[in-house]
Amino acid sequence: MLGLLLLLQVLASCLWLGHSTVETPFLICPQFFYDGIPPNNALNPKNPAWICQRFRNSFRYATLYDRDRRIPVYSAYIFQPRNTEKPPEWWMVEPQVSNVNLKEMERESDLIAQHHFTLDQIEESQAVLDDYKGLKDLDFGHLNPSDHMESLGSKMATFTLTNVVPQDSSLNKGQWNIYQSKTMPKMTKGCTTTYVITGAVPGSTDIAVGRVNRPSHIWSAACCLVGTEPTSAWGAIAENKKNEVVTITLGELEERLTNFYGRKVILFEKPCPRQ
Repeated sequence: MLGLLLLLQVLASCLWLGHSTVETPFLICPQFFYDGIPPNNALNPKNPAWICQRFRNSFRYATLYDRDRRIPVYSAYIFQPRNTEKPPEWWMVEPQVSNVNLKEMERESDLIAQHHFTLDQIEESQAVLDDYKGLKDLDFGHLNPSDHMESLGSKMATFTLTNVVPQDSSLNKGQWNIYQSKTMPKMTKGCTTTYVITGAVPGSTDIAVGRVNRPSHIWSAACCLVGTEPTSAWGAIAENKKNEVVTITLGELEERLTNFYGRKVILFEKPCPRQ
C-alpha cells in the first residue's frame, strides 16, 4: 500500500512539473470534490479526459470529458455565487484534450494563430464553435454555470466547450435556469461549503452531422457541509426535451443514474445524506 501511495505522489509531481492537467483521476485538483474523491468510475466513458479546468493560472473546476461523444460527462465545482462583473462570452477550447502540453484553456483563434494548431487538430476530440452554429431549439447548456462562480476569472472559465452540451432551449431558459438561479441559493442557505457535480446522460441523437452527442438528460447533485459535517444533500434531473426539472434525494438520483448506465453510480463517497 505504501508503495502505491509513493507511486501516486511521484505521478502527481511529474504531472505538475509538466503542467499537464488532463489526467486520471484529478490528481492535481481534488479540491473540487468532497474529501478529494470524485464519483466512482461507473460514469467513465470509453475515451475519457480528466480535465482540471485552468484559466489565468488558476484551477477553477474539474470536468470529466467524453472525447468520442464530444461532450462533458460532468463538471464538479464548489458553489460560490457572487455578483461580479458580467463575464465576456469568449468561448474557449481545451488544447489538453488533444494531449498537447499547454497549461490552460484557449480561444480557438489563439490556438491557431499563436500555437500553430490546425482546426482539424482541435476538433478531432472535442467540440468546436462551428458544431453549435445554426442550431434550432438548442442552446449552449452549461454544466457549471457562470453564476455559480465567485470571481470574474472563474466565471469566464465556464465558457469553454468542454463544459457545455446541446441543451433544449426551453429547458435551459426555463426550469433549469430557475433551479440554478433560485432553487440552489435557497437550498444552500446556511451551508459552509456546497460541493456540486452536474452532468449529462448521453442520448441517442447528435448534432453537427454526428460529431456532438445530444444528451437525453441533464442532472445535478449537491452536498452541503456545515463546518466539516455533511448535513444535507439533494439531486435534480431533467429530460433534455421538455421544460421540467424534478428535485429528488441524492439516493434517488444515484439510483436513476445507475439504471441509465447499468453500473452502480456513487457521486459522493463520503456520507452525504442519501434520503
